[in-house]
Amino acid sequence: FEDARMKFDVRYYLIAILFILFDLETAFLFPWAVALKELGLFGFLVGLEFVVILTIGFAYMWKKGALDWE
Repeated sequence: FEDARMKFDVRYYLIAILFILFDLETAFLFPWAVALKELGLFGFLVGLEFVVILTIGFAYMWKKGALDWE
C-alpha cells in the first residue's frame, strides 16, 4: 500500500481552474443569447462588453503561457 496523497504539478491545477472559469463564463452566454431580442441594444452592448472582457482575459492567459502544458 502506498500513500493516498499523490503529488500533482501546480500547472495541472492552474489549467483546471482556468478551464472551469472560462467554461462557466461561456455558460452565461446561452441565456443572454436566448433573451437577446427582449434585451434590446443595451442588452447587446452589455453582452458584448462581457465577451470582450472574457476575450481579453483569455488572450492574457495565453500570452503569459498559462495554457501551455509542458
